[in-house]
Amino acid sequence: MSTAPVIAAVDGSDHSLGALEWARAAALRHGTELLIAHVLPDHAQLYAGRRAALHDAQQPEEFADPVADRIRALLGGGPGLPEGVRYESLEGSVPEALRVIGAEALMLVMGSRGRGGFASLLLGSNSRAVATTAPCPVVVVPHAERKVTDASAEESAGKVVLGLHAAETPDDVLAFAFTEASVRGTTVQVVSAYAVPPAPTMVVDSPFVVIPPEGLADDGDAVPAEREMLRSQTERLAPFRARHPDVPVEQASVPGDAAGRLVTASRSAELVVVGRHHPRRGAMSLLIGSVANAVLQHAHGPVAVVPALPDDAAAART
Repeated sequence: MSTAPVIAAVDGSDHSLGALEWARAAALRHGTELLIAHVLPDHAQLYAGRRAALHDAQQPEEFADPVADRIRALLGGGPGLPEGVRYESLEGSVPEALRVIGAEALMLVMGSRGRGGFASLLLGSNSRAVATTAPCPVVVVPHAERKVTDASAEESAGKVVLGLHAAETPDDVLAFAFTEASVRGTTVQVVSAYAVPPAPTMVVDSPFVVIPPEGLADDGDAVPAEREMLRSQTERLAPFRARHPDVPVEQASVPGDAAGRLVTASRSAELVVVGRHHPRRGAMSLLIGSVANAVLQHAHGPVAVVPALPDDAAAART
């Protein structure tokens, strides 16, 4: 059981209320506290600054926060809650305020869009900024228009899907995926991509095949690049399978485009987990990896973007 809270970032929009429901369920699964964070709008922050500067005792001490009132009303009549629920109003820019509070979080959950921006945007600027810079895993829950399910993703139904580069993905990403699968009682489906020259008969959108580790016999039908990728996967996954013997594992090696396969899998997966940065980039780089960026932009279900965590922070979250 973790002592770090699950944080839900809310702004009163329907998108953020969907993220709050996801965070509530996550806090219950992990047996930890739910912290609901709302970054006050600019006019509320200006009011607080003006009152402090003028020392006007006749004005109310706090600017009314209608989002807080709405959240409390929703939670009061909703389903089961974690043992601890807190609400905090934050000041500052949205990315910076959430980055600071995220230092103590097991994960930070937010909607893919907030109140602002264009309705056609797949990913809001605040969601992208927080997913890029927060010091904890960030789960982005897509808005309703992106949540679809079809037969093309049946193999991923109900599973935690992990995007893995066997040589480069940090251990923190694998640990997060296995922990989420364990608390959900579901399978980790591991997807890696290998480079192959294009062939005239290749069907780009054909479904990938998932293989259990025991299916990697020497006389199998896989092409050499696929077989080598599967063996690299198996070696990399071994310590995590030993740590979580209750979690079934499926392995998939696909040609070329890992991001596209992960987006397809997101149609029915419970969660898609990807690493934030290429390991050679700094931990606070403003650039996000190409796979993480593509999955965030186009996924149809929740996506967890996991940074490489300092050793002390990773220990505090387990």
